[in-house]
Amino acid sequence: MSRTVILGAGFAGQYAALVLQHALKGKGDHKITVVNPFPKFTYIPSLIWVATDQLPVDKTQIDLAPVYRRLGIDFIQGTATEIHPDDDFVMVRTTEGPDERVDYDYLINATGPQLNFDATPGLGPDKGYTHSICSPPHAEATAQRYRELVERLETGDRARIVVGTGHGDCTCQGAGFEYISLLHNDLVDRGLRDQVELRWVSNEPCPGDFGIDGFEVRRGSMMFTSEDMARAVFRDYDIAWDTRTAVHAVEPDRMHIENAEGEYRELPFDFAMLIPPFKGKPIRYVGRDGRDLGGELTNKAGFLKVDAGYGKCYEEITADDWPRTYQNQTYPNLFAAGIAFAPPGCMSKPCASPNGTSISPSIPRTGYTSELTGKAAALNVAELIQGREPCHSASLAETAGMCIASMKNSWTRGTAAVIGIHPIVRNNGLYPGHGRNLDNSAVEMGLAGAWLKKGLHYAFLYKLGAKPLWRHIP
Repeated sequence: MSRTVILGAGFAGQYAALVLQHALKGKGDHKITVVNPFPKFTYIPSLIWVATDQLPVDKTQIDLAPVYRRLGIDFIQGTATEIHPDDDFVMVRTTEGPDERVDYDYLINATGPQLNFDATPGLGPDKGYTHSICSPPHAEATAQRYRELVERLETGDRARIVVGTGHGDCTCQGAGFEYISLLHNDLVDRGLRDQVELRWVSNEPCPGDFGIDGFEVRRGSMMFTSEDMARAVFRDYDIAWDTRTAVHAVEPDRMHIENAEGEYRELPFDFAMLIPPFKGKPIRYVGRDGRDLGGELTNKAGFLKVDAGYGKCYEEITADDWPRTYQNQTYPNLFAAGIAFAPPGCMSKPCASPNGTSISPSIPRTGYTSELTGKAAALNVAELIQGREPCHSASLAETAGMCIASMKNSWTRGTAAVIGIHPIVRNNGLYPGHGRNLDNSAVEMGLAGAWLKKGLHYAFLYKLGAKPLWRHIP
């Protein structure tokens, strides 16, 4: 009997559990255990609607325990604190009772990120002065503060709203872009938009970079880029912007920022939503002799190294350096998926100001990308269990990516940008020139995109709840 432990039940972990259970069905007595701090799966992309007070948070969630009971998967509600790869066990701090030792033959780390608000003084809703859309409690708190702001505006007040990234090394600019677009359209619908100054602050090299080095789309003989798209949206929505910018500190009514030229200034605000930088969950990797293995097994941010080409500068990284199997090379029974795996570097060109401040967008690894990596890790574990070598690849330099950015949430008057690129990471070996197949890259904006965004909300909750025929949903 094999024992596989999956840490985390987000996109990567939940999908890995479902895929592995199906792959091993009828092939022996195998045990799968999922460890997750929370009893629910949350469809994180829809938290933007929660944070704009357009959707209750329970509509983004499903209970995990009934799904696992139906599939014969064990579930431990708790937090992994230590991984002992020499002795094949993980220590779990359960929500009730003492710490528990969980033995494994194979382990998939899909824990997602630690929201590193401490990286910027004054950042975040708990110890600071900004709001967040990165977790259900944060999104609900943001919605409450937004309701209070709207009430003020309805009395005739004016307000300055800042949205973007709260550190020079942040990721997930796309989520911030969605949020500021939704705010604009909600304020327009309420008749309050002319009372609000909206500003975008981001560490991207340019608007529309999104941490993926932007994208290009060909229309006949013409070419337009994600920068063209983002600039057009900002102009149409009357949103000012500061890109190539790092936030150094936040006070109750202002933030201190620095641009890539090394210029410092203060930016006042009444309401701010800033995405924090991510780091790995605080899990210790402990050797048999008690030695801390973290420096060997993780990168500086604490993400688990896998089959990638590490240690190269941005200009040296090629498509071949991006991981395929998501298997750790020191301990072959360890895998990482989703945000938990360490990428070989950035997709967007890193930058440092003359003062030495890093202004370098990290690669986003959320949503559908997390699913792809979770699926690959699960299928490769299944191969090992059956005595075969891992052969399932989900290299971001070979797979397509899709993002749907909600900009106005309505069945009848909504709009969203549907973005498809292939591959996610530029692959100049396969596609000289732009590094992507422009015949398979597209962007469309409109009501159909809003329908698709809503459709995916329900489809993913259905699929990750392992409902009938779930495997037929991409």
